[in-house]
Order: sequence, then structure tokens, then C-alpha cells
Amino acid sequence: MSKIHYTKPNIGEREVEYVLDAVRNGWGERCYDYINRFEREFAAYLGVPYAHATSSCTGALHLGLRALDIGPGDEVILAASNWIASAAPVFYVGATPVLVDVLTESWCLDPVAVERAITPRTRAIIAVHLYGNLAALDQLQVLAKRYDLALIEDAAEALGSEWQGRKAGSCSTFSVFSFHGTKVMTTGEGGMLATHDEQLLKRVQQLNNHGRAAGELRQFWPSELGYKYKISNLQAALGCAQLERIDELVARKREIFQRYATQLLPEIPGARMNPEPAGCRNSYWMPTLVLPLALAGRRDAVLEQMARRGIDARIFFQPLGDTPVFASLPPTQAAHAHDLARRAFNLPSYHELLVDEQQRVIDAILLALQA
Repeated sequence: MSKIHYTKPNIGEREVEYVLDAVRNGWGERCYDYINRFEREFAAYLGVPYAHATSSCTGALHLGLRALDIGPGDEVILAASNWIASAAPVFYVGATPVLVDVLTESWCLDPVAVERAITPRTRAIIAVHLYGNLAALDQLQVLAKRYDLALIEDAAEALGSEWQGRKAGSCSTFSVFSFHGTKVMTTGEGGMLATHDEQLLKRVQQLNNHGRAAGELRQFWPSELGYKYKISNLQAALGCAQLERIDELVARKREIFQRYATQLLPEIPGARMNPEPAGCRNSYWMPTLVLPLALAGRRDAVLEQMARRGIDARIFFQPLGDTPVFASLPPTQAAHAHDLARRAFNLPSYHELLVDEQQRVIDAILLALQA
């Protein structure tokens, strides 16, 4: 019986063609051709004027925080239910991450909890669109304006999601994306920062060029200490091909999600999956099943049953405040984040997942819950 992975990329002939062209011809004067094209076309897809490609989403977030001059003494608010990559750059710049609880409906930042956490030291809010779900951008935008804060969208998991007719990642001071091999589209490793702010873009570009200022005539002269979170031409070539297929890739994710939802939810009363509120479109990067409270104790048994049948699954993110990284910071009150962590898990959703393979996943879950 073949193994069912929780996710993997979908690579076609166009990707091979573009990467081979970059390998053969993308050197010398053409060494940035695919990078420039990738940035230009990604910005157009989002509906924003500027995008800057990076080696990872984490690097993009680090550059963006530096470009906003966020540093020691500053605080940045984000949700407790997150992967460490969304919080690590806050530590990198010497600021303090402040964790707050999530909404039970979206699993993203609770705006009420955000407002309670704002202090005179708060500089930014990082709204992570978890698993393709959309954070409460309307309320968060109001808070950002009221308190003069930067609103940052971490859309690493939400490429293709839409809020009120706008693409996720186009509704903030800046946004960041991931092209890791597990994401909706991939460059192997890679990231992108997108923004409407030309000055912020220029600052990010300088920081990502070892601090060399644009127009500096002295060769190898850094104006400040910068970084090198650059993507390669080969990765960008892969990204260009994947981006041309983005609607197809998102549509396939949505198709897989709908099959799970229509077959699992009627069989598990009280269970929930990724929401899609009115006016929104979820790309469903990672279909997630939240068991009802009465079955919360069966979650690990379900994962064990899936593993025995050769099926990968992922647990829901544990609250960041429980990890050693946050041991020196005040404890976080995050009841909803803790509740989700004990009864939710991610389901396999790679693009080539066959109908009979998806049925194997569904059958394994239901069998474990009936035991």
C-alpha cells in the first residue's frame, strides 16, 4: 500500500523548462532575469505595486521588521497559535513578541485580545493567515490605524486566499509569503515580501544587499550592516512557472478540501474544518479537522490509526508560549489556542492525491473515532 504524504509540490513540464533555461542561460547579464520577472508577476497577481523575492518567508519578515526600524524596547503582537517562524524575526531584531489568543472560528488573531495587549511600546501587529484561513483584517486595520501601528500579514499559508475581493497579502503595511516545498506553490525554499510602500521596498532592498545603498558609486561599500536573504535565479524560474499555474493549484486544493468536508463533517457531529466566511475565499492550504469536545481524547488515536495505514498527518500548532523559546516571557492566556491544539489536526492535501487515497484517509479517521 502506497504511503500518503500530508503534502508535496506539483511540478510539471513548464517548471522543468524554465529551470533548465535558467541553468543554461541565466548567468552574467541574465542572472537576475527570472528574479525580476518573478517579483513583477507576483506583485501583479496580488494587486500591489512592489514585491521583493527572498530566500525564505522568515527572511522576508526579518527584513520587513528591520525596514520599519522595529528593535529593542518595541513590542509586536501576534497569535499564540503559530509556527515559530512567525515570531523568530521579532526576536532577531531585539523586540519582544506579545502572544494573544485566537478566535475559535478562524484560529487567527482575536482583535479584542489584540487591543487589550496594546501598550505604548507596541509597534506592529502580525496577522498570520493560518492554514489558508483569513485573519479579521477589517478589525485589525481599524486597530492599526487607531494606535498608529504597522499591520503585517504573514500569508505564508494563504497564497490564493481572498478577503473582500482582495488577495491575502495585499491589505497591510507589508506582507510575507513562503514558497517552501509544502506550500501551495514552491520554489523549493524561498519567500516574498509585498508592499504598497515604495520607501519600505527600497529599505528592504538595501538591507538585503548587505546594506549597500542604491546609487553608491564605491564598489563593495556597505552603508550599514545588512543581510543576504536572496533567492537564486534557478528558484525564481521555478516560481515563475508555478505562478503561471497558481489558479489551477489553488483550485485543486479547494477540490480536495470540499471532498473532506462533505464526507467527514456529516459523520462527525460537532466537528469543524477551515472556515470560509462571507466575502472571503479560502485557498485551504492545509485542510484541518477540529474534533468536537466529546471526541477530543480520540485525536491521538486517530493519528495513530492513520500512521498504521501509511497516512501522514500533522498536529495543530502548539501554542508558542508553551515552548522553551518563550520561557523567559510572561505566560500567555490563550485558552482557545490550547483547546485547538489538543483536538485539531491537518489532513493530507497534495495536488496529486487520488480519490481512492483520500478515501483511505477518510476511512481511517472514521474507523479510529468509532473504536
